[in-house]
Amino acid sequence: MKPVLLSRRGASVASLGLMVAIATVGASVRAQPSAAPATQLEPVVTTATRTPAAPQTIGSAVDVISAADLARRQATSLSAALGGVAGAPHFASGAGGAINSLFLRGANSNQTLFLVDGLRLNDPNTDYQVFLGGACVGACDSLEVGHGPQSTLYGGEAMGGVVSLRAQRGAGAATGRVAVEAGSFGTVQGALSAQGERGANAWSFSAQGGHTDNDRENNYFDSTNTALRLDRKVNPRLAIGGTVRWFHGVYGDPGDRYANDPDNVEREENVLATTFADVKFSEVWTGRAVLGGQDRRFVAETPRAGAVTGITVVKNRRAVFDAQTTCTGVDRQRLTGGVTAEANHTRNTGFGDINKKQGLFAVFVQDEISPADDVYLTAGLRNDDFDTFGRATTGRATAAWLVAKRAVKLRASYGTAFRSPSFLDLYGTSAFYVGNPALRPEKARGWDAGADWYLASKRGTVSATWFNTDYTDLIASTPNFRSVENIQRARTRGAEVSIQTTLPGVVDLRLSYTYLEAENLTAKARLLRRPRQGGNIDLWRDLGGGVSAGAGVAFVAHRRDVDAKTFRQIDAEDFTVARVYGAWQVNARLALKARVENLLNERYEEVNGYPALGFGAFVGAEWKF
Repeated sequence: MKPVLLSRRGASVASLGLMVAIATVGASVRAQPSAAPATQLEPVVTTATRTPAAPQTIGSAVDVISAADLARRQATSLSAALGGVAGAPHFASGAGGAINSLFLRGANSNQTLFLVDGLRLNDPNTDYQVFLGGACVGACDSLEVGHGPQSTLYGGEAMGGVVSLRAQRGAGAATGRVAVEAGSFGTVQGALSAQGERGANAWSFSAQGGHTDNDRENNYFDSTNTALRLDRKVNPRLAIGGTVRWFHGVYGDPGDRYANDPDNVEREENVLATTFADVKFSEVWTGRAVLGGQDRRFVAETPRAGAVTGITVVKNRRAVFDAQTTCTGVDRQRLTGGVTAEANHTRNTGFGDINKKQGLFAVFVQDEISPADDVYLTAGLRNDDFDTFGRATTGRATAAWLVAKRAVKLRASYGTAFRSPSFLDLYGTSAFYVGNPALRPEKARGWDAGADWYLASKRGTVSATWFNTDYTDLIASTPNFRSVENIQRARTRGAEVSIQTTLPGVVDLRLSYTYLEAENLTAKARLLRRPRQGGNIDLWRDLGGGVSAGAGVAFVAHRRDVDAKTFRQIDAEDFTVARVYGAWQVNARLALKARVENLLNERYEEVNGYPALGFGAFVGAEWKF
């Protein structure tokens, strides 16, 4: 399937079309009879073990972010969702729609794996940064973040951890929601979602789209996001289904504030589709198989006066078969094993002129054991075999112990991970560069230890974690910059603290704080764009009468960056950003909303040379049906 790229005008028309469709659906449902209240879909924690598990039994640090919580905070973008996660600093090279880099637990921006509906979104040749900068989290999505090396379950790139975005199965009576919003910077956007089940069939669908001019010349962003999931129970032993997800974005990229390019445009189409089957062979033996594919096309256009427009095209295509089986026939154990086969092809007309294919076959096994009441252990191994550079073997073990009448969980984990060399690293060629086919994968060894305190009456959780990860064989340029070698080492360590609770007076509190030391051991220097301290706090209160209000503050302090003009390393400025938001539930169907971003009009740059947006006010309405 070859996506069709749209011009700026075409992108605007696509976004406007989605807005019109949303408005049409919203108008049509007004005449419908009352529907049952929306069913709130509870997230299923699967990232830590690849099998459904209660959070109290997991020895890993995992964050679960519900779409309902994001809707309450009026934060629907993927980057905003990750903003409240401890240990997950991410910085955009510009305003809304710009590429966004995640440094999970201080790992490099290409050392975190994004899973979307069970498929790898990124690899060393396939970029996640455009998706993170512009994608939305739909009302029918769940989002989980697994911290620390996770290659034993998911293969390469999972050195800092895994971000998993999944479309959830529809449940209960059919419900839906339509929302529109407008505000500063010429912003107009809308969202539509519907979900439900009837008999053996279930469905969930969400779509978001809009336009913003941002705050600089040639800095507009048009986007459309859609996600569809269909499920069918064939019989008591077999369930099948499929997902389709599409992200489309067009971003006017002026570059840094010294360049102010008036013409650069970047376009991305990213389509991911899966079919899956869940089989119950017996009461103690189950299986799951997923067949999927990804088709990504990224185009960067750079018009030049009196010369031919420079165009770089990147095409990434991936086919995946993933199967696993789980057995619980042995007392106090759950054994899971599986295989992953993948074929991918990358064509990049930019630097290195890449046109390469790669095949992968991996096997893994994991045992979850509870040797005593309230004690939970896991151990696993995985081997990935690439036809480009060879094999990589990883392992992982975790432990969780519930104490104090199960009110406190003590946990620890240890794991290894790797990142494959990219095609550019291995095979790229230019007048002044040649790849190195002898490269080894980058490697990581990490451990963490922490505790979770489960507050009485399910009022929330307080968590604290200390982590340490060592990186070896990191790929970097040779002294003459004409090739690359496995020549660097690094270490990241620090603490993550998070609180999610409901305080007396119906006040919801969400707090995260990270202390991070991140050092390039080879160069004996601090790793760039890893803040020593960062945090986020959000307070929300139901004021009664259908009125609610909230406020949030995020801060970043003590980090190194590169000066966009001189290219010398500098101490980046600290910044603190505040926001407020509120809603009025007029009746069971209609809600009016408002929010203010960057309340104090802080002038700051997440990446040096790229100004962030100033004060912005937005209003919207939501209709449930």
